[in-house]
Amino acid sequence: MKYAVTLLAAAVLTACGGPKQEVKPEQTVTVTQQQQQLNYPVTAKGDVVDTYFGTQVADPYRWLEDDRSSETEAWVKAQNQTTFDYLKQIPFRDQIRDKLQQAWNYERVGAPFKEGDYTYFYKNDGLQNQFVLYRQKDGGEVEVFLDPNTFSADGTTSLADIRFSRDGKLAAYAISEGGSDWRKVIVIDTETKQQIGDTLTDIKFSGIAWVGNDGFFYSSYDKPDGSELSAMTDQHKLYYHKLGTPQSADKVIFGATDEQKHRYVGASVTEDDRYLLVSAAVSTSGNKLFIKDLTQPDSSFVTILDDTSSDTDLVDNVGDTLILVTNRNAPNRKVVKVSAKAPQPENWQDLIPETEHVLRISSGAGFLFANYIVDAIAKVKQYDYDGKLVRDIELPGVGSVGGFGGKKDADTLYFSFANYITPGSIYAFEPKAGASSLYNQPKVNFDPSRYVSEQVFYTSKDGTRVPMIISYRKDLKRDGSNPTILYGYGGFNISLTPSFSVANAVWMELGGIYAVANIRGGGEYGKEWHRAGTQLQKQNVFDDFIAAAEYLQTEKYTSPAKTAVRGGSNGGLLVGAVMTQRPELFGVAIPQVGVLDMLRYHTFTAGAGWAYDYGTSEQSEDMFKYLLGYSPVHNVKAGVTYPATMITTADHDDRVVPAHSFKFAAELQDKASKATPQLIRIDVKAGHGAGMPVSMVIDQAADIYSFTLFNMGYSSLPQ
Repeated sequence: MKYAVTLLAAAVLTACGGPKQEVKPEQTVTVTQQQQQLNYPVTAKGDVVDTYFGTQVADPYRWLEDDRSSETEAWVKAQNQTTFDYLKQIPFRDQIRDKLQQAWNYERVGAPFKEGDYTYFYKNDGLQNQFVLYRQKDGGEVEVFLDPNTFSADGTTSLADIRFSRDGKLAAYAISEGGSDWRKVIVIDTETKQQIGDTLTDIKFSGIAWVGNDGFFYSSYDKPDGSELSAMTDQHKLYYHKLGTPQSADKVIFGATDEQKHRYVGASVTEDDRYLLVSAAVSTSGNKLFIKDLTQPDSSFVTILDDTSSDTDLVDNVGDTLILVTNRNAPNRKVVKVSAKAPQPENWQDLIPETEHVLRISSGAGFLFANYIVDAIAKVKQYDYDGKLVRDIELPGVGSVGGFGGKKDADTLYFSFANYITPGSIYAFEPKAGASSLYNQPKVNFDPSRYVSEQVFYTSKDGTRVPMIISYRKDLKRDGSNPTILYGYGGFNISLTPSFSVANAVWMELGGIYAVANIRGGGEYGKEWHRAGTQLQKQNVFDDFIAAAEYLQTEKYTSPAKTAVRGGSNGGLLVGAVMTQRPELFGVAIPQVGVLDMLRYHTFTAGAGWAYDYGTSEQSEDMFKYLLGYSPVHNVKAGVTYPATMITTADHDDRVVPAHSFKFAAELQDKASKATPQLIRIDVKAGHGAGMPVSMVIDQAADIYSFTLFNMGYSSLPQ
């Protein structure tokens, strides 16, 4: 059955402009004073009903899952018209966009890296849609190597990855069109920049692992039947592409058989081209691991791990000694070494034992760098390959660091440092002497001395102690009147460590508070912290976030009317869940590219791989009932006043398909009280977020901040 969208001939908003009276920033304007009457596009309802363990669940907006239908296309256009007509009436929207553009317009330079005879680095002059890759040879002239801004006229085609052959004479780079996870890979001669061979297509969730100059490994799925943006993909395969041959001749190295069927398959090749390691996983947590000796053409794969109960990856090798990082029997991770001739866990030897803090590891210049997360803050230690501590590395301050990676023969390594009020700077590090020096500090129009970023600990519903970092202007008064964005994620073992954002800097400059809660489901305190927010314990994540909002309000940082909750992807689920569970606690909700239909998420693209965190509605009756109990799409109640909500998604999001957001918007517009706006903003020719052009990022940020402040009661910008 097909459905039509009724397009309204009348104006979307009955009034044309914001409130007439001037409102002081400290005043709260009631919803009825501020909001204009919204006429939402009519969303047709179907009669689809699914039965789970004897329980019938209606799915009236199932038709919106068809991303290729003309009806869905018309619905998207109508919703965007409604949303943008609303946004353009906010009196300070253009001011915010101007502030963001001015703040963004500064040079950003990435850490240099050596490939062959050249030193490469990324740079953005300021408002370029994509970073440009430059190179320099022996102190000579700097030249453009790849400029992704030329890949498409509108900047929506991005450089997703690039990997060089061992001698740097060849490069294979992946591009993403319109934000899609499906990639194309192009091989070029680095000296002439001329393409070699045909463009490889239909590659997804893949690295590029060279073997000498002969070819490389990559991963992909069979092209799905139906929509490539939403159809399910579940058997990942590892291929080898030999240069000079067509892609149709590429051999499947792993994943072709039922026994080797996995949802995620990835490859890495040791720096000496001696070993291929293949990781195979059925979900986003846990992997099997296999090794193949590339010096023996007919060698078979040897199993290192044959179960997915832990996460284990290659760090480096020294001859036939492998160095691995693992959380097997070590929830906070440790580094082990083992002979490639007998690489099974019973032969592992601890190189850097597990500690009470979560470990992230990198290698470069013949050393190991242990980056520990201590209450979401970085501490770094340098070790040699025998596991001996060389030194504690002095960092520029309290925040996050990344880097310390490089080739074995590197003389200098680089690391980045940032926190919520310190723009990211790059430091050069001499690994033998242990000396650090500032390599590049961006000239941002932002004065960190005017701001404070403090870490607090609060208590969640079940008594768990949870950290949160709150950043704001020093002249802020804790009187409950401050506009606040509370951000969270809470899933997939991902840690939210301090980082600098131009958009967040503008928010704080306007007098806003930016708070990040390090809730359960993340990786800040290791695997146990992650597990405590999965499946039948997922409510812990929501309770932690709700408790963060209550803390901010009790401590007079803000009030419910001035609290906005924001999160993306799994964080979009977080926002959708807490706004439907505790709508009175928040004034504004911004769920972005969220997983919002918890009964069907696993039926789209690679969604089934998220089952470790979520469980599925087919898993058991208990799991079905639990998911139904918090699934945002299924928990919108008629007549309830929900926070002013602007859902954001994109038409090319093939990670979390936009149907999640479409359905949630339709439910809110149909059932929520008319006291607050329930809008959806849908980017066109964009995906889950990676590679989004700067112009589009600025437009989205301006709209989010405008919507947020307007619905907190402001008719002019806070001072």
